[in-house]
Amino acid sequence: MRATVGDRLHVHGRTVGDSDRFGEIIEVRGQNGAPPYLVRFPDGHESLIYPGPDCVVETRVNENA
Repeated sequence: MRATVGDRLHVHGRTVGDSDRFGEIIEVRGQNGAPPYLVRFPDGHESLIYPGPDCVVETRVNENA
């Protein structure tokens, strides 16, 4: 898994009824885009995440391209 600052982390719900969570990657602490990632969620909460199999990095779309 590789990410850059500004990408979005998509955390899938683990059980039926759990909603997916999304957060913006604000810091990449691993080498060459590897985890862990510091992620800010819409409610302002920040968390250091070591993504598991229930997570997907969604690459930021460059609007200037």
